Amino acid sequence: MQRLSRGSQSVRQERPEKEPEDKRQDGKQKMEQGSTDEALTEQKAMAGEALDRRNIWEPSVYYALGKESFYFAGHDISIRESMDTYGALIWPGAIALCQFLENNQQQVNLMDKAVLELGAGTGLLSVVASLLGAWVTATDLPDILSNLTFNLLRNTKGRSRYTPQVAGLTWGQDLERDFPHPSYQYDYVLAADVVYPHDCLEELLETMRYFCQPGSGTTLLWANKIRFQSDLRFAESLKSSFNATLLTELPQQEVRIYKATAKE
Repeated sequence: MQRLSRGSQSVRQERPEKEPEDKRQDGKQKMEQGSTDEALTEQKAMAGEALDRRNIWEPSVYYALGKESFYFAGHDISIRESMDTYGALIWPGAIALCQFLENNQQQVNLMDKAVLELGAGTGLLSVVASLLGAWVTATDLPDILSNLTFNLLRNTKGRSRYTPQVAGLTWGQDLERDFPHPSYQYDYVLAADVVYPHDCLEELLETMRYFCQPGSGTTLLWANKIRFQSDLRFAESLKSSFNATLLTELPQQEVRIYKATAKE
């Protein structure tokens, strides 16, 4: 996972044979057409109760879209979600940052850049960064990595300039051991919807500081849907720790995208 030389020919993939179609259901079970009216009514009632019980910060994009297909960087992208954990769902901040990166390639040029994603989840953002020419390392907790790896390989094989890497990373833990400087140094650190009510916000900020140290030249891009006061407080902490600016705000999605670099 060490940083690659710019434009290295050895890491470019040969175009593989077409992958077999994944016929497994992707975690979103469909009702059989032969369901009775009574079963439909009961299931709708149960779904309504479950929706009422959902915490407000849980992603709802899969309820609205009902699909896992996207089109970014000139490619159809198919993402498999998992209902078992928040980290394996597509969140609005990831979609917003994908759109931003695609539409602002002169401002943020990822071609031949080393990119690290924190809390990669389904891998959508890492897929798009790879398709835009970056050498990507996607990180998340160990139980997320299997689905993350599947989505990355499914959508970048034969398409991307570099083969994306996957690595386990628990915020604030074993950073020096697993990502020692200067062997692991990145041009960009990406993070999307990693801030919500959890107990690791200080560790997340510590991890961002670790990878964006003074003199490293690393730029952090953080996109987040604003749901709670804690999101705003984290943004203030980011501004205190970094030279941070608000790149764009999407009022309808309530998503903000920040750019940050280390204070010298």
